[in-house]
Amino acid sequence: MWRRLRSFDRSVRLLMLNQLAINVGFYMLMPYLAGHLSTGLGMAAWTVGLVLGVRNLSQQGLFLLGGTLADRLGYKPVIVAGCLLRTAGFALLAFVDTLPALLAASAMTGFAGALFNPAVRAYLAHDAGERRLEAFALFNVFYQAGILAGPLIGLALVGVDFRLVCLVAAAVFALLTVLQLFALPVCRTATPSTRGVLRDWRTVAGNRPFVLFALAMAGSYVLSFQIYLALPLALGSTGAVGLVFVVSGVVAVAGQLRVTDWARRRWTAPQAMTRGLALMAAAFVPMVLHAAAWPQSAPLRLGAVLTCTVVLTVATTLTYPFEMDTVVALSGDRLVATHYGLYNTVAGIGITLGNLLTGALLGAAPRALPWLVLSALGLACAVAVETLNRRGPAGPTRFPARRPVLKGAPRAG
Repeated sequence: MWRRLRSFDRSVRLLMLNQLAINVGFYMLMPYLAGHLSTGLGMAAWTVGLVLGVRNLSQQGLFLLGGTLADRLGYKPVIVAGCLLRTAGFALLAFVDTLPALLAASAMTGFAGALFNPAVRAYLAHDAGERRLEAFALFNVFYQAGILAGPLIGLALVGVDFRLVCLVAAAVFALLTVLQLFALPVCRTATPSTRGVLRDWRTVAGNRPFVLFALAMAGSYVLSFQIYLALPLALGSTGAVGLVFVVSGVVAVAGQLRVTDWARRRWTAPQAMTRGLALMAAAFVPMVLHAAAWPQSAPLRLGAVLTCTVVLTVATTLTYPFEMDTVVALSGDRLVATHYGLYNTVAGIGITLGNLLTGALLGAAPRALPWLVLSALGLACAVAVETLNRRGPAGPTRFPARRPVLKGAPRAG
């Protein structure tokens, strides 16, 4: 992995290391925020939900704006601004205890993510060039490593004081701000858009192949999010839930490059994504079997959840690099960050709606039905992507039609 990282330009290496630090800083704090609000500050459950909801809404709802700013102002300034804003938001969380101030801090941290997420992906795609598929695979390794390490660091700090967690997380983002300000090169991209914002948005929304692809892939985000929703609810035990997160992170970090190298030698991007989505559907079959045949067996329940976690994570590692590469291909290398912004917004809406339905089914439906619905959603997404590739407007002339050739990439082994 390190040899492959060194084979990229300095800007790409910095973006990957920055993403590792971004996720470490974010995940060392966010898993423990709800407990601090409810236990530490004594807030009611609805206010805790409001604070967390504002963070999610300000990020998911403003991805399009963040991508637009990146295309118009340049990737580097928007990335730096996002890290600076999150520094301020996390530092504010350490000192405030009133609802208006907490809502302001939560909104700041959410908008920060909406700023740097599309910009980082667009920058990475641009500077990786013909190796962007490989770059996105390696990027996901660092992304998942941050998710794995962040909560462990936060757990050690929260035992001392939640304020310490906030200040350390803020320090991480402050360091990132300085590092990217002085070390991250200005992206050698095309002239920023000078047209009106609404015209740019109409251009992206009018890119029918891209919009259909975003809608087809939205279900995959619903499925992958079940590692944080349905699977923990199925277990109940806090210790077992932690095991799910660890298993998912380890599989992603250890397997991402090998899965991508194996897949790109055999399949085109649509073929890899279709198979990845079908594998997501298959991941929930053990949960169906357990719920239908052995619902009272705790060991079998744990085995089914861990099997589902492993298969779902492998499916995500298969799909993710090809998916990110396809967004760039469908954008025609124009307004790339804006395309990523809209893509993330569609995914966020899909996650919200999917989680509402999943939660309702878990609470009221027969035990096996929620898992059957999730499996069916994966198959529907696979069929949709395959249909777009074969006969739809995003057909072979718009999807990457050949197997990506990764120059200089060592074989996984």
